[in-house]
Amino acid sequence: MDFIKNRPELSVLIAFIAGLIIGLTVFGWYLFPVEWTGAGPGDLEQTEQDVYLQTIADAYSLQPGNTGLVTRALATWPNAAADICDLRNNRTADPAAQERLNAIAIVQSGGQACDALPATGVDGSLPAAPQPEEDSNLGTILALLLVLALVGAGIVVVLNRRNSMMAEDDDNVDMYYENMPESAPSMASEEGVSAVPIARFQSDYVYGRDNYDDSFSIENSGGEFLGECGVGIAESIGSDTPKNVTALEVWLFDKNDIRTITKVVMSDHAFFDEALKAKLAPKGEPVLARENEVIVLETATLIINAEIKEMQYGAGSLPPQSFFENFSIELSAWAKEGDFDEPDIEGRVDELLEY
Repeated sequence: MDFIKNRPELSVLIAFIAGLIIGLTVFGWYLFPVEWTGAGPGDLEQTEQDVYLQTIADAYSLQPGNTGLVTRALATWPNAAADICDLRNNRTADPAAQERLNAIAIVQSGGQACDALPATGVDGSLPAAPQPEEDSNLGTILALLLVLALVGAGIVVVLNRRNSMMAEDDDNVDMYYENMPESAPSMASEEGVSAVPIARFQSDYVYGRDNYDDSFSIENSGGEFLGECGVGIAESIGSDTPKNVTALEVWLFDKNDIRTITKVVMSDHAFFDEALKAKLAPKGEPVLARENEVIVLETATLIINAEIKEMQYGAGSLPPQSFFENFSIELSAWAKEGDFDEPDIEGRVDELLEY
């Protein structure tokens, strides 16, 4: 049972091949064998052939000159003359019966008696007519089974390769998880940072909210504006409406820092899709979405801890774990204590232009 659960594709393949083998051998050969119809006298067993030829010879002896009787009876028998002579020379001891067989051999061969026909056998007899091979069906079935075995082997190789590639992907995910920090740095331990956030914001996305773009103003206890933070749609896949959101962007703006820090929270499918990941790289640092994951954004005077409270992937025709059904994130803001000068924008004009 564990094998079937772990390798369902291979289990189906094995069951298919086993069914073919049982159907061909047990049912096709023994229980419901093929029944041949329209066989001629040349297809009979040796004993029945001998009886048939002796009957024709006896009938012709009673109607001498009726050559049509012989030709009609042996019309579908190739090399009948050789088989007649083989019966006369090797399996008939009665001289009268030999003469009767020789008579129909003359009719069938066009005027040549058995003694006049060339002998090619070891015992001086003519070669018997070729008999149908009894194992022709066996050869066909064995060839078919060989083809099925080769096809099955090819499918097994493909499935093993696919499973190994999936295992490599799982290893990459595990390595990524191992390298992820278990939790965000504690604000209480940061020098110059209060243990209690100055603001908390909750942002919720649900499937169908195509205009999702939440932003929140960050102010200190005195009402002074410090900056902004927010969450919005970074990328969607497919052409369906509503959008199939595969990545969200979490951002932080600090009035004392000319930069806006952005991190892109990506679905499992998007994170391991190199082309999609490269497309989103200019928007910000990629982060794999995981429930209870804390994403840290830091500027000159602000720190944001964005904790993914709840997330669920949608199901449909798109790849699994490729778009979000719902996504809830909590943004906690801290202000760094100290005196900060106004940002030197003029001194970084060249940097901004190059960006």
